[in-house]
Amino acid sequence: MTILDISLLLAPILFAFIIFINQDFPLAAAAAGGGGGGPTVPRPDPENAPLFARWLVSQGSWGVLNTLDHFDGTPFGNVMSYTDAGIGSPYFYLTTTRDPTGFNALKNPKSSFTLSEYELGTCNETTDPQSPLCAKITLSGRLRLLNQNSAEATSAEAALFRDHPHLAGWPKQNGFVVFKLDIKKIFLVNAFVPAKIPNVSDYFHSKI
Repeated sequence: MTILDISLLLAPILFAFIIFINQDFPLAAAAAGGGGGGPTVPRPDPENAPLFARWLVSQGSWGVLNTLDHFDGTPFGNVMSYTDAGIGSPYFYLTTTRDPTGFNALKNPKSSFTLSEYELGTCNETTDPQSPLCAKITLSGRLRLLNQNSAEATSAEAALFRDHPHLAGWPKQNGFVVFKLDIKKIFLVNAFVPAKIPNVSDYFHSKI
């Protein structure tokens, strides 16, 4: 058998291997804490704004956390992982020494958190992320550093590490601590109608 014959025999195997290693593996990514695994609860009726808002927050894994710059007050947005720990309030694992977001919140707790349904894969594949039919929500309130010795902080940290396993390996000496967004206002867009402002109490009482 010549070298040419061997090359012809191996070519299909090599081609198949190249295709294999270049595939995306969404399930593996989701298991590794990458998000994007799709919702675990069916999409509710968009007319029920409090329930829809509660669903969207409960199913997401990341969004843009906005604080006010501690130097000049300029709005500063930062992509952040979060968990709602099953209760509706977003919790974050932030450093107060290596990243502006946590430090900004210590100086001025006014904050907002924006997330999109597009992450969940429930928007029509031809729908643009800005379309009102692809829901988005902004939660506004106060971003508060929890007492790290409290039961709430311990529970929230466990939920963060469960939903985002990579966070558990981040060095404590870099100042990572648990923050909570105390929600004061909800802004929801999920249809071609004016934005909805669900009552915060109704939001927390909605059952997922």
